[in-house]
Amino acid sequence: MSMHIVLAPDSFKGSMSSMEAAHMMAKGIREVLPDAQVTTVPVADGGEGTVDAVLMSTGGEKITLPVEDPLGRIVEAAYGWLPDSHTAVIEMAEPSGLNRLAPNERDPYTASTYGTGQLIKDALDRGARHLIIGLGGSATVDGGVGCLQALGLKCFDQHGRLLKRVGGKLDRIARIDISELDPRLQQVKTTIAADVTNPLLGPEGAVYVFGPQKGVQKKDLAYFEQGMAHFAEVVAETTGKRLHNEPGSGAAGGFGFSLLTFFQAEMKSGIELILEVCHFESHVRSADLVITGEGKLDAQSLFGKGPIGIARLAKKHQVPCIALAGTVEGDPVQAREEGLLLMIPIVDQPMTLEEAMAQGPKLIYRASKRLMETLKLGKTLL
Repeated sequence: MSMHIVLAPDSFKGSMSSMEAAHMMAKGIREVLPDAQVTTVPVADGGEGTVDAVLMSTGGEKITLPVEDPLGRIVEAAYGWLPDSHTAVIEMAEPSGLNRLAPNERDPYTASTYGTGQLIKDALDRGARHLIIGLGGSATVDGGVGCLQALGLKCFDQHGRLLKRVGGKLDRIARIDISELDPRLQQVKTTIAADVTNPLLGPEGAVYVFGPQKGVQKKDLAYFEQGMAHFAEVVAETTGKRLHNEPGSGAAGGFGFSLLTFFQAEMKSGIELILEVCHFESHVRSADLVITGEGKLDAQSLFGKGPIGIARLAKKHQVPCIALAGTVEGDPVQAREEGLLLMIPIVDQPMTLEEAMAQGPKLIYRASKRLMETLKLGKTLL
């Protein structure tokens, strides 16, 4: 009886997509175990690859349109459209992510989620009844203001002047007008796919935890935190809602806060949502082994990231789960308790990070092949 192996890698950011990783893993496995039944289920946790993961499992199409990138430049961006259920799957990183910027272009003062709002508006115009919005990889700390502006929100400064582009300078907002905010936001179901549970404010919030990766300098953290707190207060005065302590409100530079406040939205673990949409559990039930992976496995991987979500489902069905990763850091004991029995780095010789990322597909192919050869040997010894 042939071995059934389920491959469920997340993307290796900057190196390869989840689909490419799954393809190279399968190639390595089949060279050693040609009779193995290999099921590939590329996954995502709400960030890069979410749309592709959903469309691969459910069908549908990609809708592409010109929108603003984080700095206001016009780019082509796509979202997933499932016509049967009138569902739009939107990665906010597609128009508003760090992947749109060169490292020297990161500008938290200017970066806006406006382009994500343009995708949402297009989906609403198409007749969307359900929005799945993946938060992850954002270039912004604008609290989702840009997205809301694209959907009709008006922001005014202390002199009553309309603010066209706010970016991360949230302290400039003295008043907001929600009277022209698209009413359809209250009529569609919105599911937020997020891989973090951080609140909006404080030492574990949007600015202090995630600001630096978006370009916020250490000396400017207090300024952005003050602006975020100010915006939360303006929103509370206007809407009567105080959701800044809600888990996930700090996701994507505070975008989670605006979605929870102004949309009919519920927050779900990104990986749990994607695994549900992709019917992942049905594949695991008949599996002998699950192999997952991502670029870096560390302590943060235990908080809502793809490999741990996959490991938990594998453990539920008593299926062993192994992860392949670019780098492995942190305490493996905690990972084992979650069902991730083994974490294996794919780098097999001295090389720089840049070289490893460039050779990602080749490295994961070789690592998969080595893993199968090891398992095959173990079977003969035991």
